[in-house]
Amino acid sequence: DISGPGRGKKCSLCIKILQQIKAMAGDDPDEVAVEKALGKACQVLGRRLGRACKRVVKKYREEISEALQNGDQPQDTCAAIGFCKA
Repeated sequence: DISGPGRGKKCSLCIKILQQIKAMAGDDPDEVAVEKALGKACQVLGRRLGRACKRVVKKYREEISEALQNGDQPQDTCAAIGFCKA
């Protein structure tokens, strides 16, 4: 369960989205793999999550892409873009 202290709904949603993208991008993704994952991940999260996912990806595409290529953890990335408390 990822809802610990300092982690609201937005935070756990962000982590869920990033975990999905990360899983689809693979362990050592290049830019192309990340772009493909960003496009697909939101579709597999279902309708409600998918809409939120698309908004997050659209707004923070560069940060997410960079974080995945750097191997950053979803929790750290979500904190960096302001969804979670660091």
